[in-house]
Amino acid sequence: MLLKEVRFVMDKTFIIAEAGVNHNGSIEIAKRLIDIAAEAGADAVKFQTFKANKVISKFAEKADYQKQTTGSNESQLEMVRKLELDTEAHYELREYCIQQNIKFLSTPFDLDSADFLINQMKVELIKIPSGEITNAPLLLRIAQSGLPVILSSGMATLAEIEQALGVLAFGYTAVDAKPSRKMFQDAFYSKEGRATLQAKVSLLHCTTEYPTPYNDVNLRAIDTMAQAFGLSVGLSDHTEGIAVPIAAVARGAKIIEKHFTLDKTLPGPDHKASLDPKELKDMVSSIRQVEMALGSPIKTPAPSELKNQDIARKSLVASTHIAAGEIFTVENLTSKRPGTGISPMYFWDVLGTVADKDYQEDEVITYYASRV
Repeated sequence: MLLKEVRFVMDKTFIIAEAGVNHNGSIEIAKRLIDIAAEAGADAVKFQTFKANKVISKFAEKADYQKQTTGSNESQLEMVRKLELDTEAHYELREYCIQQNIKFLSTPFDLDSADFLINQMKVELIKIPSGEITNAPLLLRIAQSGLPVILSSGMATLAEIEQALGVLAFGYTAVDAKPSRKMFQDAFYSKEGRATLQAKVSLLHCTTEYPTPYNDVNLRAIDTMAQAFGLSVGLSDHTEGIAVPIAAVARGAKIIEKHFTLDKTLPGPDHKASLDPKELKDMVSSIRQVEMALGSPIKTPAPSELKNQDIARKSLVASTHIAAGEIFTVENLTSKRPGTGISPMYFWDVLGTVADKDYQEDEVITYYASRV
């Protein structure tokens, strides 16, 4: 399923199973992750494409969560270098995804990796991670490819999201113009730029903490982003468990991205904050159930419940014996199941009219004559 298809099939959430770097550099683990994502029913499995020395300086420290999961004896560069997938691994994993009938996605973190995914791998869409939302050269290069984009917004303000969208709008629409912040802003507010963003870009609300505390999730930001930019908005979730992505779908999220792993106890920075295989399957199944449950805005009886109307609703019945010609009163008229007779909504219409025949106690009133 392509992103453009997701945008128009609004009752179907595009679920991305984020393998990320949880393959630990092993092609066999990566293939097993693809198996798990396909078995769970995810629409896509996503990896990460990067050259560590082009992304991270030798002076960059690890994040706190990375120190907790992998220790502090090595640098961030040393840790991430071990998690690279080479060119041949990418081709092999893409072919394996085709065999398993699941879409291959990967996130580029540097210009060379973006070029590789676009020009060599021929990917159909690009996922831009939260950390690159201010990386204007990378955003521009991706947009100039013309590919649709999913943009994560962790750590970003609305103003920063707008700036990133401006770069994308410029990249999609400008031909010979020189890039500048002024040109990005103009592109964002231009009619052509807004139309192109509508056609090409989806956003993901995200909180970049692993795991994310529940009180930092702020799902209502999904509504704010959708209203502010008029784009399809989803959630890249880093909380523990599956409750938050399910709730996001109920609130209208159109894309869900969630990390998963073979085993949460494996060494590596992201395993602990990822779903295990059963949790991933449960999440996908629950999201599909929520999609069915959302239904339409129209309030009308569901086909499955119509048969229960006569059983659950009430009718006007005789509370005592009523002779033919006797007047219906509050003393001899009441409401009881089944709902096969006159609705209690007509109680006051029936009061003061004449019984058409004899009624036994509890007998459903089926007809009433005109008032005396």
